[in-house]
Amino acid sequence: MPIFSPRRYQAPFYPVRRDAWPVRVFTAFERTVKGWLFGCRMCGNCILQETAFVCPMTCPKGLRNGLCGGATPDHCEVDPSRPCTWYMIYRRAERMGRLDKLLEINAPLDGARVGHETWLDMIKFWFKRKQGPHPLHFFTHRSRFREEWDRFFYELRQPEWWQGDAVYHPPAYQEPNSLLEANLRTGVFVTTAEIAPPLSASCDPIFKKVDWLKDYVVAANFTDNASASARMGSLAASKICLDAGLEPVMQLQSRDRSRVAIESDAMGAAGLGIRNILCLSGDHHSFGPPPMAKPDQVDLDAIQMLWLLRRMRDDGVYLDGRQIKQPPRFFLGTAASPFGAPPKYEAIRAEKKINAGAQFIQTQPIFDYNRFSEWLEALDQRHLLDKVAILAGLTPLKSARAAHFMANDVPGVVIPPEILKRMDEAGDKEAQQEEGVAIALEMIEKLKNTPGLRGMHLMALYWEEIVPRLVVESGVPRPVIRAWPESDEGCPEIEEESAVLA
Repeated sequence: MPIFSPRRYQAPFYPVRRDAWPVRVFTAFERTVKGWLFGCRMCGNCILQETAFVCPMTCPKGLRNGLCGGATPDHCEVDPSRPCTWYMIYRRAERMGRLDKLLEINAPLDGARVGHETWLDMIKFWFKRKQGPHPLHFFTHRSRFREEWDRFFYELRQPEWWQGDAVYHPPAYQEPNSLLEANLRTGVFVTTAEIAPPLSASCDPIFKKVDWLKDYVVAANFTDNASASARMGSLAASKICLDAGLEPVMQLQSRDRSRVAIESDAMGAAGLGIRNILCLSGDHHSFGPPPMAKPDQVDLDAIQMLWLLRRMRDDGVYLDGRQIKQPPRFFLGTAASPFGAPPKYEAIRAEKKINAGAQFIQTQPIFDYNRFSEWLEALDQRHLLDKVAILAGLTPLKSARAAHFMANDVPGVVIPPEILKRMDEAGDKEAQQEEGVAIALEMIEKLKNTPGLRGMHLMALYWEEIVPRLVVESGVPRPVIRAWPESDEGCPEIEEESAVLA
């Protein structure tokens, strides 16, 4: 068991390229020492100084930028026998007064570096750099030494092809890139919904559900093999939805994709006219049906994906530095789990996503309004609500059984006992559905009057036909902007529509 970190979930990396034997000997020594101290997997890009000397590569998902939505203070969601690595990082960083150190957006691994020693490379880099830190300054000029130390390790862990930082990067464009973005800019309470892609090759279920929703919601999300279970891909389903007359939000999860596949799929989506992309790390392989896929750690987490796609859009470059002649037009979003970690930790995670490029956030389903308000307050204290559009997630409960399943088995979802009791006592199937609708309408009434909230995201799981009723009976606005101008040169109707609403 390592001294400073949880035990490793997976074995250490070994290099794909063999070094000369003296270096191999030193690498073996470094692997042993760092494994004993930190559970090191020899990732080739050590960020221990940023993570309070707890190795993030002991996380079963390999997340390098914060905890996942299913984390709990008690255990890891992937392996309940172990603690959550990122909870340990946050707690130790808080004790050390270093929570804001966790805001830096850490780079993904370089496959050419994994498994190799880093100590010798660090010494070589120090001699080559010739800018400190100078040992003498530790005794004569402590503040200068700290500054040189921090700069040295920043340059060491942030390669030229990444250059992550801890500051906000606003979009580098003026006109909205999608109808969803245009509607959010009007200031009107916006509604989106979710459609589960079909299990078959038939497009009919998508056409039918789009027909139900298109007059009531601005856009529809298409999940990307949620719960590590295969179905029609989000890219294909989103294109079908777009052709059927409703703007899609394509969910793009990194679990089954390398960085090359992520860049390729995102560029393909842009070429097909899909503008909204929701960036997710994805459910772990263990949540899928057997036989389980080999549980490799994710190549990019959601924050790294946001950073990558934002740079493709705003800087016109691929990760490897190649120029993009016609950059894609993206409106980038991500997910949030208000009931996962304590709000102060979740707010740091949200800030990293916003700094990386998230322009809208869709949350897990809200059943506990008071705790959701605490999460919003934590974001407001970090001055985030003016930088991102928050869409509160909402799921109408269709049955008492579904309510208990969500409460007990869906990570990041909290349903208060009083709501479970209401569903249990509702009566037969139809009565339970009506009670679920009543609960949803009560929550919508609270949400639509919540300062800092820009809309809601309805996740009516396999019950999409209920969405129009919820929109009508709650009195939330229908979509304000329904189509682009023929020129597709931005969306000038925004000012006109806003003036009419005012």
